[in-house]
Amino acid sequence: MTPASILFIITRSDAIGGAHIHVRDMAAAVRGIGVDARVAVGGDGPYLERLAERGIPVERLEHLVRPIEPLEDVRALKELVTLLRARRPTLVSVHSSKAGLLARMACRSLNVPVVFTAHGWSFTDGVGVRTAQVYKQVERFAGLLADRIITVSRFDQRIAEQARVGGVRRLRTVHNGMPAIAVPKTIAKRKTGPVRLVMTARLDDQKDHHTLLTALGQLRDCQWQLDLIGEGPLLPTLQQQAQDLGIIDRIRFLGLRNDVADLLGASDVFLLISHWEGFPRSILEGMRAGLPVVATDVAGVSESVCEGLNGFLVARHDADDLARKLRPLLEDAELRRSMGAAGRQRFLNEFTFDRMFRQTLGVYDEVMAERGLATRFLPLIGETPDA
Repeated sequence: MTPASILFIITRSDAIGGAHIHVRDMAAAVRGIGVDARVAVGGDGPYLERLAERGIPVERLEHLVRPIEPLEDVRALKELVTLLRARRPTLVSVHSSKAGLLARMACRSLNVPVVFTAHGWSFTDGVGVRTAQVYKQVERFAGLLADRIITVSRFDQRIAEQARVGGVRRLRTVHNGMPAIAVPKTIAKRKTGPVRLVMTARLDDQKDHHTLLTALGQLRDCQWQLDLIGEGPLLPTLQQQAQDLGIIDRIRFLGLRNDVADLLGASDVFLLISHWEGFPRSILEGMRAGLPVVATDVAGVSESVCEGLNGFLVARHDADDLARKLRPLLEDAELRRSMGAAGRQRFLNEFTFDRMFRQTLGVYDEVMAERGLATRFLPLIGETPDA
């Protein structure tokens, strides 16, 4: 009998975001239960090294690129069809918009079972109206090509249903999850010195560092230091804004880092201020580290951050609201400790990688059963679909 195999597909290797880490961890876990898993990805970027570190085989796709380029997209589709014919995977797990569309088309043409995971929709709240309308039409078409569509938040499932993407039969919500790690003893216990704030996010148009800096400009009477982890095109603009606000000496622009868990372990409050999101993994990192979270109330953020329990939610683009929510955390070490502890417990109860892995395998098994195929994945970890 041919062993089960899963081919994970994601668009680009030149950037490493939450979807990339999700794919890497899923592929490694699937290989750990005896399933042949490999990752197909476009380009020749640093993501390939991350996969190699975990011993995950890679299929490089020469023509799969992020921008819309009709000629390259046709070549990428042919490339995917050729790969599927050669590898004959039991199931394909697709991630990111461009790969999501082309791979679903390739799988449908060859009758290969395919599950698409939407790590946030391109027609979500906060995206421009024209852009959102275009992506709705694309996703309505592509939604018909998938056996199942996994959304990473209940919010994303609702807006997909409202946009008539996929339909109730195909849509399933599986919250993001992360491996549990021990909490450093230093977390949220300092009572003297500046409160250490941290935000992990690319410096680009999706994130709203501008509103964050504006709010912190209103809190110069408090003792705080901000670490911004991530890189992106807005770095010079944000540095100039911090200079103009007179807070540049309190901010460290750290760029990309491989020691994020350690940096969070040395912090007191986690921030994620955004224009739009899906269900951010970075917030789960903050909760896992035992930090209170202050985040913009967009998309599925409120499914992890409970107002007043493990952090605060703030209105989009509202620097005054953000400053009001941050002040008590800057002034009260006990509040930071209690909220951080509540967030850590919530993470352990609801957002571990093991929980996400089991639920995702359950979706894969739904597809296998619906297709009349014998392969099941949950039994490989000692569970049945009803467990």
